[in-house]
Amino acid sequence: MARSALRTRKNPAKPYHHGDLRRALLDEALRTIQTQGVEHLTLRTVGAKLGVSRSALYRHFADKQSLLATVGKEGFGKLRQALADAWEVNGHGRIGFDAMHRAYVQFAVAHPSHYRVMFGGFIESAAKDDQFISEASGAFQVLLDALVEQQNAGDIRRDDPVLMARFVWALVHGTALLFIDGQLPEPAQRAALEPYLAERVYASIRQPTLRAK
Repeated sequence: MARSALRTRKNPAKPYHHGDLRRALLDEALRTIQTQGVEHLTLRTVGAKLGVSRSALYRHFADKQSLLATVGKEGFGKLRQALADAWEVNGHGRIGFDAMHRAYVQFAVAHPSHYRVMFGGFIESAAKDDQFISEASGAFQVLLDALVEQQNAGDIRRDDPVLMARFVWALVHGTALLFIDGQLPEPAQRAALEPYLAERVYASIRQPTLRAK
C-alpha cells in the first residue's frame, strides 16, 4: 500500500532557480501581451499561470510597470543587436543599410509583444529609467551611426543626421506596425513592400548627382 501511495503521489513541481523564474515571468508576460494585449497583463495573473507565490514574484518585479520596463529594455537590446548585425554582416554601405530595414521589420514580426511595449507608451517610468533610455538610445544610435558613415563617404545627403534618422525610422516603424497588426495579410503584399520601402527611402536620402553644365 505504501508503495502504491508513492507511485500515485504527484511529484512536486520543480522549483525555479532565481534566474529561471525571472525568465519564466518575462516569457509568460510576452505570451499574455501577444494573446490578450498589454492592458490585460497583471503581475498576479502571470504568477498564477506559473504557480508561484506573490513573494516570489516581488523578488523579481515590484509591479506591472517594472515587468513592462524589463520587457522594453530587453526588446531594445535585441533590436540594437539585430540592426548592428545586419549592418556589419552586409558590409555597410547601401547593401548594409537595406539589410537594416529588413532586420527592423523582421524583429517586429518575430517579437510583436516586445515591439508593442517598446513603442506603445505603456511604461510610465521610461523617462526616469536610465537603463531603459540607454537601451532605446543604443538602438537609435546604430541607425544614426550608419547614416553618418554614409554621409562621410559622400553617398547620402548631408542633412541633419538626427532628423534624417527620425525620418527613416518613421517610415520603417510604420511598415512594421502594418505587418504586426495584420493590415497587409497577403504574403505577396508584404514581400513587395519591403524592397520598395528600402528603394524609396534610399532614393530620398541619396546624394544628388551633379548634372553636367
